[in-house]
Amino acid sequence: MTVRIGVEEEFHIVEVETGLLVPRADSLLAQLPGPTFTTELQQATVESNSGVHTSLDDLYRDVTSTRRRLDATATGHGLAVVSAGTVPLARTADIRPTAGRRYRRMVEEYRMVADEQLICGTHVHVDAPDRDLAVRTMCAVSPWLPVLLALSASSPFWLGADTGYASWRTMVWQRWPTAGPVGCFANAAEYDATVQGRIDSGVISDPGMIYTDIRPSAHQPTLELRICDACPRAATVVLVAGLFRALVTEAAERPGLACGGRHEWLRAASWRAARSGLEGTLIDPRTRRAAPAPQVVRGLLAHVRPALEAAGDWQTVRDLAEQALMDGSAAHRMRRTAAEEDLLACTDLAVAETRGDVERRRRPVAGRTGPVPSVQLPAEDTSGSRPARTRPPVTRR
Repeated sequence: MTVRIGVEEEFHIVEVETGLLVPRADSLLAQLPGPTFTTELQQATVESNSGVHTSLDDLYRDVTSTRRRLDATATGHGLAVVSAGTVPLARTADIRPTAGRRYRRMVEEYRMVADEQLICGTHVHVDAPDRDLAVRTMCAVSPWLPVLLALSASSPFWLGADTGYASWRTMVWQRWPTAGPVGCFANAAEYDATVQGRIDSGVISDPGMIYTDIRPSAHQPTLELRICDACPRAATVVLVAGLFRALVTEAAERPGLACGGRHEWLRAASWRAARSGLEGTLIDPRTRRAAPAPQVVRGLLAHVRPALEAAGDWQTVRDLAEQALMDGSAAHRMRRTAAEEDLLACTDLAVAETRGDVERRRRPVAGRTGPVPSVQLPAEDTSGSRPARTRPPVTRR
């Protein structure tokens, strides 16, 4: 039986003319259905929740349909939405938090960490009804999670500056007291006791503030992936979801396969993925040494091939991964556009990819033949044009 999956996507809200991040979530949510769409800590962000699916095709259709609906609503307000870890243009002084007791407490307690929460992620849920097994599975899949981060990396810019990172969102996110690798636990009781200890310490207020790279959901019987940037292209969401489901399935079916109980090196692996994306080296979980990103990504594919084949996902996920390696990370595409034009053009690229305008049918991969993957992407739309606007320069940190 194929394990079910679902995704949560976070979207930045920007002005069409300036590209600036703006606090307009309430205006959009007033015209959108809950619980498919909901709030986040900052009013510059909207979250969407997909349905639950067994098929990657169905997940893709759900994600793209949700994006189109959100985009249409934003357009009616002179706004656009961006699915990326960060947007190139933002000013913290222009942003305000969402109303509500929980968000108010977070702003008061965490101050600048909360004030600068101008980041968006992609969260993938995989069914895990056996909570003890789910907790043990986290240990086995954790070494591969930085590879998923590299595939999703889409946040090279922060407040108008080039950070030098592929995922600056990761650097911002890791300032929260519970962010990072999850560690290893023998069972759910041990994990829950650790969570309760953090609540009792007063550092966090509830289990929903456990912000580790992976966690058992506090509200449903799933394992939740949280390490990834928001992804401009819907195809990347499908790729990450397919790989994560395969990792969880592989680990659950081989419970003796674990990481050895030591996760200190994983923070360094996450840093490497955030710094390099797909354009440099990653830490290979099999050797714990640096290796070219394509080699590590293909190693992940080989690791989960049995689970992908059992789910009927092998061809789709392999082809999406090869396409990702050919095109480069979203961070690379954004940085290239900024270098060729400017940050406003970079924002426009992210808006277009989020909308689906520049999703392309898969190009052939050199040296490989085979059927077109089952997830079919619409042809590129090149009919639109962008009016001339004031161009902000790119600065470097």
